[in-house]
Amino acid sequence: MVDAAAVAGDGLKRYERQIRIFGEWGQEKLRRAKITIAGAGGLGSASAAYLTVAGVGRIRVVDHDVVELSNLNRQILHWDKDIGREKTASFEEKLSQMNPEVEVAVMIQRINEDSVADIIKGSDLIVDAMDNFQTRYLLNRAALEEKIPLFHGGVYGFEGQVTTIIPDETACLRCIFPEAPAPETFPVIGATCGVIGCIQATEVVKYIVGAGKLLTNRLLVWDGLDARMEEFAVERNPACEDCGDPG
Repeated sequence: MVDAAAVAGDGLKRYERQIRIFGEWGQEKLRRAKITIAGAGGLGSASAAYLTVAGVGRIRVVDHDVVELSNLNRQILHWDKDIGREKTASFEEKLSQMNPEVEVAVMIQRINEDSVADIIKGSDLIVDAMDNFQTRYLLNRAALEEKIPLFHGGVYGFEGQVTTIIPDETACLRCIFPEAPAPETFPVIGATCGVIGCIQATEVVKYIVGAGKLLTNRLLVWDGLDARMEEFAVERNPACEDCGDPG
């Protein structure tokens, strides 16, 4: 049954337009969801903002950095007044103001081999909003081990990519990207983060409420310069070191 108290009154009014799409029971599913967003940067800003206003019940944001001036062209939840402040604190403040019905939890933590299991513990879903593949591979492996869906997004300049990974059902991140690109301080415009982060948030909502067709075994690539989206089919690699068949 729907928890009437949870969606009554102002709650119904806040989510009225989306309840018309997937009903009160879909809204209740969002309210019950627990999501970890790995990264409080450009992708994290866009995905976290839209998941917050959608009414996801609990959002955990993980990051270890502080806000710098060079972040502000794309990390839209951080403002000039936040420079020098921990990114997680900046996110917590803004997201709580966007929707006080959502429980926002933050972790000031570097994601590494020792911490990743605790970071994703208790999560229903993981949003990959990172900026490097070494950390993404850690999230990918941990998500596979714990059977938690992973929503990947990446950006570079005017370009971006998105895919949805369901453990035991789809190609994993390492199947799609067997080798990490060389580390670099990559160029990016803020709007690219907005496009990709919004698609990630859409995929998360679709998964939770059971609507539409997910980006599973598909890599969606956005080319902002040509205003073009392309889709590439991807397959699980039986020899993948993260999700491959044993033996």
